[in-house]
Amino acid sequence: MKLAVFSHCAIDTITIDGADYEQVGGSACYSSLTARQFKFDVDLYTKFGPDFPKQYLNDDKINLIDSESQKNTTKFAISITGSDRTLKLENECEEISLSQGTADAHLLNPIYHEISDETYKKIKADSNFLFVDPQGFLRRKDSQNNVFLEKTDLDLTHVDAIKVNPDESSQIVNGTNDEMMLALQKKGIKHVLFTDKSNVSLLVKDKIYSIMLPNQNIYDTTGIGDIFCAAFTCTMLKETDFLWALCFAGGAAQAALESKNVGLQKIPKKGTIENNASYFYNLVKFRDL
Repeated sequence: MKLAVFSHCAIDTITIDGADYEQVGGSACYSSLTARQFKFDVDLYTKFGPDFPKQYLNDDKINLIDSESQKNTTKFAISITGSDRTLKLENECEEISLSQGTADAHLLNPIYHEISDETYKKIKADSNFLFVDPQGFLRRKDSQNNVFLEKTDLDLTHVDAIKVNPDESSQIVNGTNDEMMLALQKKGIKHVLFTDKSNVSLLVKDKIYSIMLPNQNIYDTTGIGDIFCAAFTCTMLKETDFLWALCFAGGAAQAALESKNVGLQKIPKKGTIENNASYFYNLVKFRDL
């Protein structure tokens, strides 16, 4: 099976407990490499500059689509304290270009304005299963290049699944957490994933299914959401079971966090993800909404 991923690669400077780590990253890398753990072929629609070590992706046989740019790679400075983090945009590469291709599913997880409205519309028209992580559509920068979220009128028609946290969802819809999930569902989304630190919820029809990631000391959270999204999408395609998809997504995030690794080194192996998913499957709670 094949997953098409639309997102920028990045070079991140991650600061944790006063120590700096320069890492290859971006949603493009985290989600593509996670999908390869699920034995998916990956077409990666991205852009990066001559400063980006593309061997990270070539070694895992990621199919790069019109990826090279004369502009340097998108770069963030990321400061992490526990589960909270702040971002500063240090460089922005050019927009992603779209070419003809076929895939079983499309994953859009932009990091900063790399997907134009026109490209977004074309992807929606071509996709059989579309998962959107809207963070990059919602981000803006101030005069010091600090990144913040801003209310955005985002067209979510023809989107099958979305992942948001409380801050992101409040930029698209209004209300309590439950009300925001319902409001997103009313826009036509079948699977609304809501992550609030260790609490992970999924709204399908009139029920909310939830799992809780075990309490632990958080280290590098960069890319956890991208790993989560890719695991959910791949499992939905293979198993056509949203509960297993929820548990595999949670299992992948948990495995990445437990690794205590920084950057792409935290991408978990399939076996570890499966073990965690089986654990979560027996602990899923649900309630009517």
